[in-house]
Amino acid sequence: MENIIVYAIPVFLLLIAVEFGYGYLRQRNTYQLADSLASLSLGVISQLVALVTQIFQVGLYFLAYRAFALFPAARFWHGALGWITAILLFDFFDYWLHRFGHENALGWAAHSVHHQSQHFNLSTALRQESTVALLGWVFYLPMAVLGVEPEQFGIAGLIVLIYQFWIHTEHVGKLGWFDRVFSSPSNHRVHHAVNDQYLDKNYGGMLVIWDRMFGTFAEEKEPVVYGTRTPLNSWDPLWSIFSGYQQLLQNAAQMPRWQDKLKTFIKPPGWRPPGMAAPAPFDLEAARRRYETELPKLARWASGVQFLLLLGAAAAVLWVSDGQSYRWLLATSVALLAGFWALGAFMERRLGAALMLAIDVAAAGVLAYALMAA
Repeated sequence: MENIIVYAIPVFLLLIAVEFGYGYLRQRNTYQLADSLASLSLGVISQLVALVTQIFQVGLYFLAYRAFALFPAARFWHGALGWITAILLFDFFDYWLHRFGHENALGWAAHSVHHQSQHFNLSTALRQESTVALLGWVFYLPMAVLGVEPEQFGIAGLIVLIYQFWIHTEHVGKLGWFDRVFSSPSNHRVHHAVNDQYLDKNYGGMLVIWDRMFGTFAEEKEPVVYGTRTPLNSWDPLWSIFSGYQQLLQNAAQMPRWQDKLKTFIKPPGWRPPGMAAPAPFDLEAARRRYETELPKLARWASGVQFLLLLGAAAAVLWVSDGQSYRWLLATSVALLAGFWALGAFMERRLGAALMLAIDVAAAGVLAYALMAA
């Protein structure tokens, strides 16, 4: 599976370049360098985290399949209809996981990473969560019980995930009947919006019919404002991943009763018990102001080169990861994570070029040793 991801990387980058070029020529650029590099970094990090959390990615599904499958190795699953059914089942359960990620505070702490960008483009599609799998595996267990083999489950999930790449764009308008059945750019722009009328709508990965069935559909009408209602205002990937949990813990600490502290984790994001002051009203106009950092031209080039080097190293790790020890996977992932953190801190101008280079050299030493030993 990791090799498929490596093959997909140049395709994703090519399509991102095409979208950027198209927007530039049309004088409607939807990209900002630091934001795009931050999104792409989080996508790579999610794949590295997956290497060291395999028990949650596929391991628990495999155990459930072995223990509870009602129709293991049934011929049905190997035919075309079986594959279509497996993909539809994954998309259906993914709808409920996605909905949980918005409507439950703990789920939102994990999922909010994908929504933090205030831009909407193909790089946003790759801004993937790293901790959703720790809870998300539960939602797919019915597929294991029905007898969908782990390999088929993984491929079905990959198909649903890759489909969603193209719907993260502002350059495709409404598509008529297609918008009524499938997740589309128009439908997904609504999903990434912080506007009141769009909030927590259009969860479907491939099909938007789930949203129509369960009352969570909204049509794109007014202009969309992207991001999260509590803006991240950072390019730091570690802060991006953990800021939602930090905010959740802060909210729980403010609760006077222990029962309410626990409810903070299972209620919707921002929940307050009766009698407690509500948070300040959301200001849509303030949300339109995008977080920016001024980088000199040389720093922008350095950031781009740093990312490409890290991407190449990560691709090499993913390529040879099969059969490696857990210690090897953990060491290489941590080394790369240090490099991505340094890149984010450099783009925020919290870290100088010399210190970023020193971290890069240390990370490169760990990676070189590990790759030669692989």
